[in-house]
Order: sequence, then C-alpha cells, then structure tokens
Amino acid sequence: MPELALCINGDSAYTPPSHILENLTGELPHRRAPGAPHTIYAELWHAAFWQQITLDWVSGTETPCPETAALGFPSAGQTEAEPFPDLCRRFLEGAAQAAAIADEETLIEQPIRCPSPAGKPTRIMTVREQLESLAAHNGYHFGRIVLLRQILGSWPPPSGGFTW
Repeated sequence: MPELALCINGDSAYTPPSHILENLTGELPHRRAPGAPHTIYAELWHAAFWQQITLDWVSGTETPCPETAALGFPSAGQTEAEPFPDLCRRFLEGAAQAAAIADEETLIEQPIRCPSPAGKPTRIMTVREQLESLAAHNGYHFGRIVLLRQILGSWPPPSGGFTW
C-alpha cells in the first residue's frame, strides 16, 4: 500500500483512524471537554464532511465549498439524525475509498477542479494533491480527537495508540 493510502487509512504517521474511533460508546463522543470548541462527534463529522467533498471532487463532481465554516460542522439536527456508530462507519468507508484511489496509478496524477470558497478562483490540482490535503486535514482532526479522548480519560483505545 503506498504511503499516501496509509496516511489516509492506515498505520503511518499516527494511529489508524479505526483504532482512534474504537470503544467510543454512550455519551462520550458527545461530551464537551472543558475549553474545547467541539466534541469528538463534531470533529469526526467535520472530517467525514470534507472527506466526502474530496471524494466528490476526485470523481468529477464540483461540490461547492460551504458558505461559512460553521456549515462544515453538524447542526443539532444532523447530530441527532446520525448515531455515532453510523458516523464512524461512514467516515471509515470514505477513508477506505480514498485510500483505494491513492493506489490507482492511472488516476493519481489526473488534474481535477476543486471549488474554492466564494470569491476565490477554482483551484486545479492533481488527485494526489487533493488526497494529500485530505490526509493532512484528517490527521489534524484525528489529533484533536485523540487529545479529546485523553482529556476525557478514554485513551489509549483497546487496539493501542501512541501514548507519548
């Protein structure tokens, strides 16, 4: 598996997403840590939201950027409509799809259109560049999820994770 695919869905620079998300049950994903702007649920929902936009762009669907940053996080209704296990499954399925694309040598260097926020020009980048951006974005938000788990006393997960 190429390093880019591992960065998206495997054991590379950080604990695999599937391990980071395991054993998060009950109200824990919805508990707000003191001083934290988002819950574990909201961080994961945000990552899944942007991951889907990346998958759309890679497939040729020019899904627009949200008009505000707040629209990239779940509303109360969206949180209520999608139980945490379903959100985990949706994220992990998307990550597997993105990792599979990273392994497609004929596709990875293809240029794609990536809409920008309103008032900024549409960017043209390769599939590889967009997947690199996705890997960095997911790594950032999964780092936040790990920190929230640590603060909430739920780290490391049963499958293990970096504890330093």
